[in-house]
Amino acid sequence: VQLQASGGGLVQTGGSLRLSCETSGFTFSSYIMAWFRQAAGKEREFVASSINQSGGSTTYADSVKGRFTISRDNAKNTVFLQMNSLKPEDTAVYYCAARPRTSLRFRYWGQGTQVTVSS
Repeated sequence: VQLQASGGGLVQTGGSLRLSCETSGFTFSSYIMAWFRQAAGKEREFVASSINQSGGSTTYADSVKGRFTISRDNAKNTVFLQMNSLKPEDTAVYYCAARPRTSLRFRYWGQGTQVTVSS
């Protein structure tokens, strides 16, 4: 199983980034995909999740609602996180994760990609 996150970088406040997480080794379409983040010195926190390819089955943390959009391409086994109107407090390492729909625990994790928002 592999989850390869990419797309992080340095951006100014108000800018945008699009993260990607390419996966392999499990039945992507059957898994709930999510993004988490962990800022330096803080605990990892939930950002967004997607149950299926339909845009209506998504959940967001209050801190990113209206600014971030999670999407997925089941044909490419890839999940995305479009991040707009970025703020310095969005600075963190972003991780993609996957869990079966029958489980509450995320089974697979990517290696993380750094997002830094300068003020």
